[in-house]
Amino acid sequence: MRVLLDTHAFLWWVEDSPHLIATARNVIADEANDIVVSAASAWEIATKHRLGKLPEAEAVAADVAGCIAEEGFEALAIGVADAERAGRLPGIHRDPFDRMLIAQALGHDLAIVSVDATLDRYGVNRLW
Repeated sequence: MRVLLDTHAFLWWVEDSPHLIATARNVIADEANDIVVSAASAWEIATKHRLGKLPEAEAVAADVAGCIAEEGFEALAIGVADAERAGRLPGIHRDPFDRMLIAQALGHDLAIVSVDATLDRYGVNRLW
């Protein structure tokens, strides 16, 4: 299965946080799954760290690509089709980072590991 990590799930995995529940941890740890991290998450981490909203993510924010590679995950670029899809989504979720993750999950047939139940309203396969 190809699985997209929501930004918080990626950070919680890297930080070995207890906030990441066992179900999500098992999906990420399963070597049969391809784990994907979006460029939108890199953008979100760098932005929120700069704004002081993610002070604990300093090491990750300094080298998101390196963290993705170190974990053996795949980086997912944002394409024009992804941007168009995100822009066309209904306004249920207002966060632009999450809207991109939703668009990529739908467009690339990815399940998404996320605590955010609002994603369910878009018909994504959310694992939590």
